[in-house]
Amino acid sequence: MTTFLQVLLNGLMLGGLFAIVAIGLTLIFGIVKVVNFAHGEFLMAGMFVTWLITTRLGLHPYASVIIVVPMMFLLGALTQRLLIQPLMSAEDDHVQIFATVGLSTAMINLALLIFGADIANTPNFGLRTPIEIGPVRVLTGQLYIFIAAIILVIALQLFLKNSQTGRAIRAVAQHRVAAELMGVNVPRIYILSFGLGAACVGLAAVLIAPLYPTSSNIGTYFVLTAFVVVVLGGLGSIPGAFFGALVIGLVDSLSGFYIGSDLREAVVFGIFLLILILKPSGLFGKRMTLSHLS
Repeated sequence: MTTFLQVLLNGLMLGGLFAIVAIGLTLIFGIVKVVNFAHGEFLMAGMFVTWLITTRLGLHPYASVIIVVPMMFLLGALTQRLLIQPLMSAEDDHVQIFATVGLSTAMINLALLIFGADIANTPNFGLRTPIEIGPVRVLTGQLYIFIAAIILVIALQLFLKNSQTGRAIRAVAQHRVAAELMGVNVPRIYILSFGLGAACVGLAAVLIAPLYPTSSNIGTYFVLTAFVVVVLGGLGSIPGAFFGALVIGLVDSLSGFYIGSDLREAVVFGIFLLILILKPSGLFGKRMTLSHLS
């Protein structure tokens, strides 16, 4: 029984980690309607900056949040303004997707050029210390990630529901043309939204860096799982991304323990295919998307 509880707890903690990566992805898609294939490379960039700040300045990894989050917001805003925005009027929407794929490839190769192929390990400052919760254990860093994911979901929900900017964002997500006719600066909202999505992944990078080794391809694993989470939770749904991440985390942990670690990804992506076939709108469907938060 203790083993089963430990596996469940590991799954929940893993789900919190997936959630904090997927929230930024679903935020960008829900508003800008662009699938950002460079999302994993944004995470990788944030993790490398966290590593640099921690190793060169000797600061706690979490202290780098004051640099990494604004930096990632700026990177996201510039990506939208300089790369995506000029392509918004293109007849084929796939052009925008190809642009993010190109950005992803460029960022991976730039990281290889700067940091090489070696793995960078961010000092953990005790974040790998286990905490006893009854008969089970959890790493301190994992617990912080899970709490941060909950706070992030609540904060974004409150921002989107109660602030004037949040209402403008929801209006654009619901109907771009109608929002523009009502005086909303749609291009500005797109830039802001892309920046917010990138800032979320910057926060994820700061929290994940002390627990996982950083390399040029670190983002690939996380972003592939994040896509599964976003589809499971419902494209554009922030609560859906969180609960979908918990489901995927539990599936990953249970299948890895009871079926085999070499087959857990097969199980996760098998669920992904089933969702696409049986319920493409995800667990929350369109009912809980960003455009229907009011």
